[in-house]
Amino acid sequence: MSRYYVTTPIYYVNDAPHIGHAYTTLTADALARWHRLIGDEVFFLTGTDEHGQKVARAAEAAGRTPAEHAELNADRYRQAWDLLQISFDDFIRTTEPRQIDTVQAFMQRIHDNGHIYSGTYEGWYCVPCEAYYNDDDLVEDPSGGDTPLCEIHRKPVEWLSEENWFFRLSAFAQPLLDWYETNPNAVQPEGKRNEALGLIRGGLQDISVSRSAVQWGIPVPWAEGHVFYVWYDALINYVTAIGYNSDRQRFEDWWPSVNHLLAKDILRFHCVYWPAMLMAAGEAPPRQLNVHGYLLVGGEKMSKTSLNQITPAELVEDFGVDGFRYQFLRGQPFGPDGDFSYEGMVVRYNTDLANNLGNLAARVATVVAKKCDGVGPAPDPDSPLAPIAAEVVAEAVREWAETSPPKALEATWRLVREANAHLENNEPWKAEPGPAVDRVLGDALEVLRIVAVLASPALIDSTDELWRRIGLTDAGGQPNRPTDVRVPDGLAWGGYPGGVPVDKGTPLFPRLTTS
Repeated sequence: MSRYYVTTPIYYVNDAPHIGHAYTTLTADALARWHRLIGDEVFFLTGTDEHGQKVARAAEAAGRTPAEHAELNADRYRQAWDLLQISFDDFIRTTEPRQIDTVQAFMQRIHDNGHIYSGTYEGWYCVPCEAYYNDDDLVEDPSGGDTPLCEIHRKPVEWLSEENWFFRLSAFAQPLLDWYETNPNAVQPEGKRNEALGLIRGGLQDISVSRSAVQWGIPVPWAEGHVFYVWYDALINYVTAIGYNSDRQRFEDWWPSVNHLLAKDILRFHCVYWPAMLMAAGEAPPRQLNVHGYLLVGGEKMSKTSLNQITPAELVEDFGVDGFRYQFLRGQPFGPDGDFSYEGMVVRYNTDLANNLGNLAARVATVVAKKCDGVGPAPDPDSPLAPIAAEVVAEAVREWAETSPPKALEATWRLVREANAHLENNEPWKAEPGPAVDRVLGDALEVLRIVAVLASPALIDSTDELWRRIGLTDAGGQPNRPTDVRVPDGLAWGGYPGGVPVDKGTPLFPRLTTS
């Protein structure tokens, strides 16, 4: 058994979650579910980032204390993830005692190793990013204002001057380059790896790791009146949750075999600062960082200022949980930016779920009821679908391993389409009951069994229901749920036992309209 540790970024509690947050979290959830299917020991971490100036200002604007604001919005994230059936093993909040203790211990170690020193910071700061920027990182105000804008948020940055503590990031340029050279797949996709290398080769400057003008944060143990800069607090959550400061053996069991998922706007922090911090603390850098693009609405990144945020609950009301999950796992390639539209979501739902999978399940059950007295026959060992199923399983295994849920699901739906075509070519509904009809229907039921397993990281309730409808919860010795099957061995052709009742039920995926 292998271990698979997967993380999302921890999300700021300055506002409620939107579908951009859900996209990253669903991807991590699907990967965690897949790795459980293949028999790995899985640890899936998500949570909320609750310190920093952005949260403090959002709380003040809402008339709350920072702690009250953090509690409210952390609960909103939990509710959203419960709605989407996110199977996290731990939900960490950066205001928890375990995080505070670990941040102080981790940063104290970097300090004791001689990589942190006192100094004065003067320069630009973006509060929404919680990030320091040089002039080259910013853009001019198109309205002619004197203050430059953050390129991401298109809002004016602020000039800061304060006594801080600095991390000697500049000393880790060559160690980082060496790490990238010996671990060419550590950052994926390749374009994001090249972007991180460009940041390192362009010259690394030492960076502030504390704030003296902000109180809402974790106190610096060696400097009264200072709190840790929020990003360093946030990054350390990945080691807090696996026992860095409380259970060294557990930490060593899980680290550094971690798979971080993150959006491209936080690449600098994860792919440059984080591995350097780990090196400075005497720990190994993470095994894998998977960087994805933005989920755009109308061509724009979601933000409060653009007023284009969409909450998961708004779409679940129309598409159901599984319809929502499928769209964001199938419709958005992991890596580049993708554009979301409601109309496009309806088309994908109707095409893949209602017409292809839902229709396959419904007509197989209908014909089994008419031609086989409602009892599902066993598949043909020599079915023409058998080699296609083997190819599909192998391709899905490869694509999940490459952090590509869209391609893995596309492979799975190839088998659905092939089964529908097989039915059309043989037309069992027109034939007399007998061995020929049994073989065709048995083949289709076996496809539904295999697809129920392969699709289960994306479709939760509907694959369980499909499993029940094809009689597998009533079959002696069979797994009670598709997630009880181990991949790939459990998907060898011929696993459907036959001789079990098949139930048509209501449509798995009722068709939708855009009107």
